[in-house]
Amino acid sequence: MFRPLIISSLLLLMPAVVFAQTAAIPPQVAAINKAIEQTWTDYEIRPSPDADDAQWCRRVYLDVLGRIPSYEELTEFLGSRDRNKRRELVQTLLHDDKYTEEYARNWATIWTNVLIGRSGGTDRRSMTSRDGMQKYLRDSFAQNKSYNQMVYELVSATGSTKPGTENFNGAVNFLADKVNEEKGVLATSSVSRIFLGQQVQCTQCHNHPFNQWKQQKFWEFNAFFRQSRMLRRYVDGTRDIDHGELVNEDYAGEAGDPEDAMIFYELRNGLTKVAYPVFIDGGEIPASGFVSDVNRREELAKMMLDNEFLDKMFVNRMWGHFLGYGFTKPIDDLGPHNPSSHPELLQYLGEQVRQHSYDPKQLIEWITLSRPYQLSSQMTSNNELDDPTLGESPKFSHFYLRQMQAEDLYQSLLTASGASAKGSYEKQEQARRKWLSQFVVAFGTDEGDEATTFNGSIPQALMMFNGDLIKQATAIDKGSFLGDIRAEDERLRAKLDKLFLTGVARRPTRNEQTMATKLLAARGGDEAAMLQDMWWALLNSNEFIMQH
Repeated sequence: MFRPLIISSLLLLMPAVVFAQTAAIPPQVAAINKAIEQTWTDYEIRPSPDADDAQWCRRVYLDVLGRIPSYEELTEFLGSRDRNKRRELVQTLLHDDKYTEEYARNWATIWTNVLIGRSGGTDRRSMTSRDGMQKYLRDSFAQNKSYNQMVYELVSATGSTKPGTENFNGAVNFLADKVNEEKGVLATSSVSRIFLGQQVQCTQCHNHPFNQWKQQKFWEFNAFFRQSRMLRRYVDGTRDIDHGELVNEDYAGEAGDPEDAMIFYELRNGLTKVAYPVFIDGGEIPASGFVSDVNRREELAKMMLDNEFLDKMFVNRMWGHFLGYGFTKPIDDLGPHNPSSHPELLQYLGEQVRQHSYDPKQLIEWITLSRPYQLSSQMTSNNELDDPTLGESPKFSHFYLRQMQAEDLYQSLLTASGASAKGSYEKQEQARRKWLSQFVVAFGTDEGDEATTFNGSIPQALMMFNGDLIKQATAIDKGSFLGDIRAEDERLRAKLDKLFLTGVARRPTRNEQTMATKLLAARGGDEAAMLQDMWWALLNSNEFIMQH
């Protein structure tokens, strides 16, 4: 069907209104506000006004659950007269049983992409089970397992990668394809970067030119993984890999003496040096390679839990998720060589996370209730210089616009259209992965992670224009989202309000109402066709696809 080009007219945002929070806020939120407001004072900038309730509601649903709110959820929130309804909504999304499954799914997806990438476990030669990784994370977030416990389990895990197999332990999928890779080099760089914010990958061959990491420290950290081995388990009677099993086994060292299990590495000048397992803070463990004497990965996990970089890296990653930018860039590179935009605040929040038992939901609450998270995404003449895309450190004087992640777009399309996924969880996940595989192009990097593109390429545009999910979302059949609106005995204005509130969390402007009237006339009075055109245009607008 021909679609009129009205997308550009659907990108206007409603003016923000002031958010009043009357109840006593947690001291951690007050500390965030004080630190960020001091930055505004120091740089002589004034923040944008607060986002209105509808925009903020859409924002927090996207960040916490990975989807926009339904029309019913949004209007229920807007209709509440509770002056503390923002805090109440955060509490509901985090703690109400009806959202537990969605919360766990969203954060399992986020962390699966962090730990094994979007393509992890999709290669038939891989021993990583994506299903196993997601099951472990989904169960962990559903139980609200503490972050430090998850880190310990991910670093020290042994067992089988595949659900349903003997000795299954989904946590092993993090290291499944990393421990055997070039003597555990990928395991070394991934663990130190993801959990400690220490970028060590380029120190494998030489001292780092900018930070404190030296070649010696890389191989000392690497030594913790030398007792680990990934075993291939084959389909009975074939050479096809069915799954992998991560085990700890005695390590004799490169000199063949398990009681003094040293490893060798070569300097750039050709000299050979020796390394034993030593943590980044200088903490040492026995040199024995016998697992009965010392389990190296377990000792590494314990040392990591005692290190403040664990706390800071967790805070930095979570802050970046909710505010668009972390306190450092890149987000997983901490240290004096890469100063934080707000070092005292990062230190304070790290300490608070530790004191509050690494509860992810507690940190989410602090961030989502903070002043910078309430602000409108509209820049003003008083803060237009606060633009991290120009290389400036973020001042968080307005909410930074960013594009939805592809996974969020998928879930939001389902929500916005009422086109709920069908079948078992496995079938739903299979359908989602098929859609994402066409939408996200991933390029592997030499650090073993991924750089992804999701930028309006021609295949992506065609999927949004005419893909099956869009066709389902714009269906006018009885029982569909548009079908229900069409059947309602309401004036056109009310129907348009429902379209716009559902899609972009605002009501249509006067110009958009006029456009709908003209479109209705062009369609010969066919209201269903007009609603389809308007809804299709909204779903393909930048306003829908952006987190604002």
